[in-house]
Amino acid sequence: MLRIALLSCLSSRQRQHVTSAQNRDEPEKHRAIRSFVLRTGRMTAAQSEALQTNWAQFGLELEQGLIAPEALFGRRAELVVEIGFGMGDSLLEMAIADPQRDFIGIEVHTPGVGRLLAGAKEHGLTNLRVYRADAIAVLNQCLPRQSIDRLQLYFPDPWPKKRHHKRRIVQQSFLDLLSTKLKPGASLHIATDWQPYAEYCIELLEQQALWHNNAGEGQFTEKPDFRPETKFERRGTQLGHGVWDLIFVLAKTSSSSTSSIPQPNNRATFNGRENEGSECPVSTECKPEFGISTKESAYAKPE
Repeated sequence: MLRIALLSCLSSRQRQHVTSAQNRDEPEKHRAIRSFVLRTGRMTAAQSEALQTNWAQFGLELEQGLIAPEALFGRRAELVVEIGFGMGDSLLEMAIADPQRDFIGIEVHTPGVGRLLAGAKEHGLTNLRVYRADAIAVLNQCLPRQSIDRLQLYFPDPWPKKRHHKRRIVQQSFLDLLSTKLKPGASLHIATDWQPYAEYCIELLEQQALWHNNAGEGQFTEKPDFRPETKFERRGTQLGHGVWDLIFVLAKTSSSSTSSIPQPNNRATFNGRENEGSECPVSTECKPEFGISTKESAYAKPE
């Protein structure tokens, strides 16, 4: 009470000085680097209603802790996890088209979560669940070891400026984490419309001992049939923009090593033409020449 009374007698400038001095004496809290920008966006009435009425059926919470996928879905099936599903259209389409697999989507963009829940309810899906949370927290706290059969990362934010590279979700620590959560022989599927980011991802992944390029060294894969093409992607293709798919398979090994560092291999193939010497090695700055937004996601790059 005495401290409050003394502060009330000080001017606003004096109070600010006292508070700043106290803050300097306190230890600085560690802030985790996030790979996404939280953009709430405008929710429609339908999205808001779907979120409120359907979350109990489809939603999962971090506070629930470690899940048991077989108990959650009531069966044993392959588990597909997608990080950053945006407005949810492609994930919904995949869950409808592939009822033999179970899907978990992770997104922090609330309007997209509401839209996906509305679609899941409309189609009576039983093979889809959703987290509205940070994907790294979900992987660490909620998904068991060796539980994922396919991890999908479609059109993540490439963070093109060099000073922002630390915000990219595809980092060594991310790959190390995935190597514990995916089953041996499971796949990591990345799709991006930014060529420098595609080069960055393929170079980093090909340095790993436990990850093997499904298309062959230095190669990108054709778009698999199971990944739907969005309207934004079709529009970009018509404008001559490229999209690159990478599928890497986790080795069936018990080795505890998660990476090796050989000499970098910058060879990559784009649209059937070999590119000798990547313009975007892992250690350099990448300036995007183009970009199309294929979906609205907090993990996807901003418009």
